Amino acid sequence: MAQRIDVELTSSAPDGSWTWRAAGAKQPKGVIASGVVPEGSAVGTVLRAEVEHTIDGVSVISLSPLPTKAGQRPAERIELLGPARRGPDVNVIYAPKGRGRRSDRDDERRPHAERGPGGRAGGEAAGGRGERRRGGPARPGADRSGGDRRGPERREAGGRVRREAGRGPAASTAFRNAALAALPPEQLPVAEQLLRGGIPAVRQAIEEQNARARADGRAEVTPEPLLALAEQLLPTVNLAAWKDRAAAASAAGANVTLRELRSIVTAASTVTLDDEGRTFVASLRSSLDQRVASLREAWTARITTALDEDRVTDALHTSARAPEHGTRLAADLAVRLADAAGAAMSAETDPVTWTAVLAAVVDSPVRRSVKPAGLPTGADEDLLAAARRAAGYVPELARLLGIPIPPPPGPRRPPARRAGAPAGRAAG
Repeated sequence: MAQRIDVELTSSAPDGSWTWRAAGAKQPKGVIASGVVPEGSAVGTVLRAEVEHTIDGVSVISLSPLPTKAGQRPAERIELLGPARRGPDVNVIYAPKGRGRRSDRDDERRPHAERGPGGRAGGEAAGGRGERRRGGPARPGADRSGGDRRGPERREAGGRVRREAGRGPAASTAFRNAALAALPPEQLPVAEQLLRGGIPAVRQAIEEQNARARADGRAEVTPEPLLALAEQLLPTVNLAAWKDRAAAASAAGANVTLRELRSIVTAASTVTLDDEGRTFVASLRSSLDQRVASLREAWTARITTALDEDRVTDALHTSARAPEHGTRLAADLAVRLADAAGAAMSAETDPVTWTAVLAAVVDSPVRRSVKPAGLPTGADEDLLAAARRAAGYVPELARLLGIPIPPPPGPRRPPARRAGAPAGRAAG
């Protein structure tokens, strides 16, 4: 039985035959004899065909032009003429890893105009080949006065340095810039070396300069006057660097981490504070005390809530994760937690729950006060062995098992942490 479909002529052969395929599709396809194709047809012409499906395939019986409706114009196509292809307008080249920090060798590659004042013993010795800038140190984050050394930086207007997101509070160089601006030009290189690494950095710069002088046949400098000047400038430089850290922490507010805030407050005892520095210390210490108190209250509230809801195991686990090292539970809460843990380890408790409570008790700070009510009914040898191993941490277990109380074990070390894994809890 014949069937009508639309076909497209795809090519012509020298013998007059044509190849075809269904319009808009790859299949079906085949070959048409030359006498069937209407005159004036070309490659790409779409015709109405009567085809017949046989065992050998699809045979084209006749071809005719596509019928058109009265008044209908043939479809028109718009050809889009675009510009010639060319390469991308922007080429992105990623820097290799390890370029976030600038080493001391970068200072040696700087132009001569940016180096320290030549011809002077102080500038050439202590400054080395470092930058000559009255605006601030070459690496404000590399000082040994407690400066923030973390992460890549971006310098902004006004002498401030903005760090990448997630790298701590934005560091400030305003106080260091002011301290450097108040110094005579001949003392700038020494102060910059102090900001880079303290007195050891000054000694290293002197040794490097003397080594170059020996290689060039020039006279070496005497290190004692430069080191005396460094000792004189060190308190001023350290105070300016600490003020920059304190100012950044004050500006960050609650965004500064508790560890960084505690580090800044602790570092205040290593510098000679002025009135402005003492104001910074008082403000930061008050903020630190408030945050620590808030964390302690939240920790205590979580333990109390767990006990109220009869979640003894959760309360024990929470007690082992104190907000600060050395934080102790209140006496009444510690007694309540120990009593709840002892009651949860009774003969009616199933062995699985009893073992879980025992593991939580061993990690908790009240382990030596817990008095288990009894061993679970049907305890197997594995549970008894675990109880004997924990007897050194929970002395009442030894009396319950009828064995001598073993000596208290040494401090428990936290498990080794894989790179990138979150810090675990350390039971002690």
